[in-house]
Amino acid sequence: MFDVAEYSRWMESARRTLGSAHGDLERGDFNWACFKAHQVAEKALKALLWGVGAPTPGHSLPKLLNKVREVLSVEPPQDVYEACIRLNKFYIAARYPNAWSEGIPEEYYSRSEAEEAIRYAEVVLKWVEGIWRELSRLGGG
Repeated sequence: MFDVAEYSRWMESARRTLGSAHGDLERGDFNWACFKAHQVAEKALKALLWGVGAPTPGHSLPKLLNKVREVLSVEPPQDVYEACIRLNKFYIAARYPNAWSEGIPEEYYSRSEAEEAIRYAEVVLKWVEGIWRELSRLGGG
């Protein structure tokens, strides 16, 4: 039996974080939009893992995706792998000045990069939703 409540809780947070990333994009806070895009994907992957009874700590999107692959015996499509790899780079560098040789993260991100990050987050979110629908259809949720 799946934990629908925990899946739903994490997914609601992922969706709200996506809305917040869009707000950052519109305000010109591009580094924060990029970081929050990472968070959307992380929360979505963790939602799925919680939902199937395999909560997994950590922040590495490729590792979380591999855990989903292992637990569910499902092969994520290439665009989901690519999204996780690209978004993973925003976890630290988008937030901390010491990730850069000089300046601050706010100086290193562009609108197009933030838009791309949000698109990647949406790819992961939609994939997770699709997997969950399929699992639910098969009778587990």
